[in-house]
Amino acid sequence: MDFSLILILALAAGAMFLMTSRSRKAQKEAAAFRTNLAPGQEVMTGSGLFGTIVAVDEEKDIITIESTPGNQSRWLRAAIAKLVEPPVEEEDGDDEGAQDTDENGLVVGDSDRTSSVDDVLEVPDDLSGLTDKPGDKRDDGTDSK
Repeated sequence: MDFSLILILALAAGAMFLMTSRSRKAQKEAAAFRTNLAPGQEVMTGSGLFGTIVAVDEEKDIITIESTPGNQSRWLRAAIAKLVEPPVEEEDGDDEGAQDTDENGLVVGDSDRTSSVDDVLEVPDDLSGLTDKPGDKRDDGTDSK
């Protein structure tokens, strides 16, 4: 028998074993995640539905999710894809990017960013305020185009 053929078959078997052991490990982690689901957790299903778990039926492996207030749906435990972390809220402490504002909500302290009520730009809500119309002549006799 050829030694190189045995070596190639052994390497192929080893690669197959490594690939299947990684997928088995991922499946065990997913199963452990699903067994620890509890009411109050924010989750996403495999189809992309976001919601909060409101009830867990251990006997039938059914999870009840509330996607919007008053809108509940039942899902198989295996359909829950991942836990959704709540967004991190910034504290109202002194941040480097924070700006001081006055009682009118205007930024104070930096002359480039400050503005006053007198600097308000009035923008018309329609085009009727435009004086030049296509084809009109200017005062010097040239076409306004």
